[in-house]
Amino acid sequence: MTFVIPLSGMPLAQKVIDCYRDAALAPSWEGVEPQPMIRAASCSFLLALALISPAAAQKSDQEAKLLVLEHLWNEAQVNRDAPVLDALVSDQFINTEYDGEVSDKAQFLAEIKDPRFKPVTMNVENMKVIVYHDTAIVTGDYHAKGTTQGKPYDHYGRFTDTWFSKNGTWQCVASHSSLVKKQ
Repeated sequence: MTFVIPLSGMPLAQKVIDCYRDAALAPSWEGVEPQPMIRAASCSFLLALALISPAAAQKSDQEAKLLVLEHLWNEAQVNRDAPVLDALVSDQFINTEYDGEVSDKAQFLAEIKDPRFKPVTMNVENMKVIVYHDTAIVTGDYHAKGTTQGKPYDHYGRFTDTWFSKNGTWQCVASHSSLVKKQ
């Protein structure tokens, strides 16, 4: 048996009451009465699905935005585009590198501007996004290749970025990377 619950323009409490009422008044089939527990579970499940759907759609929009920002970050690093990175990271940004070096926003941007920093590749993959209201955690794998201070590097690692949304704008507040393989 299927119950239809109209969800727009009706207060939540009324939706629950109508669902239970409609289930209670539902006719039996082949002489078998619907079980009260099954009725309650069905109404609760349908109501939960209806309430989660708009939140899930909004969450996936936010997840998609964050994935784009992560890729934009990598492009900005390869192109040594400090103004883009300046907009992506918050004033309180903290970066922890694979070797334990910790830098703030000013130090991070200075490294990007350093002419001895010459990235060739910065790719990310296997990213996962977890959104908690106005905060998000993005994890994934990265491959970075280039030269810094005249020395070549070819790193494979994992990263965790913490993002915060203020007035609809996401900025990274913390980044941490760790090596899986160094060449």
